[in-house]
Amino acid sequence: MELTAGRVILRPWNEDDAEECYKYAKDPLVGPAAGWQIHTSVEESRQIIRDILSDPETYAIVLKETGLPIGSIGLHNNSFVNGGDEKELGYWIGVPYWGRGLAAEASEELLRHAFEDIGLSRVWCSHYEENKRSARVQEKLGFKYHHTTDNIFFSALNEYKTVNFRLMTKEDWFAKKHGR
Repeated sequence: MELTAGRVILRPWNEDDAEECYKYAKDPLVGPAAGWQIHTSVEESRQIIRDILSDPETYAIVLKETGLPIGSIGLHNNSFVNGGDEKELGYWIGVPYWGRGLAAEASEELLRHAFEDIGLSRVWCSHYEENKRSARVQEKLGFKYHHTTDNIFFSALNEYKTVNFRLMTKEDWFAKKHGR
């Protein structure tokens, strides 16, 4: 499935994307802020595409003007969202594309898909306390603060983090869409 939003296309990752994935995922500003270690090789990025980024409802964020991936976005299950009619929205974008509104554009389309096509009732989003950029994206999207949890251990990073959780309900989405 392919989704289109403004300047980006959301499409499934494929192994041919490994070089572009690595270009951005090797940056130490990207992975650790999103909860994963930096990629160390194109082959590692290819393996991550096979093992993780090929999950259902996970998409490459592709810049329309180049046709190349610049980040990733998806709707996921995790330890606090166990499926059913709710998921967690997760995203990352390459540093050269920060501050351009592309993560928000991609997220808006995935939220539309989540609520209108899939029929989810709730979508969660979270960010580390220090990740102010991600917090701004979530606020811009209309996510509402829900709670903060201190000292969550992230094995991929081998460290404890404070995490802020935000929530958007289907009702919130439709109210925002219709200007209420």
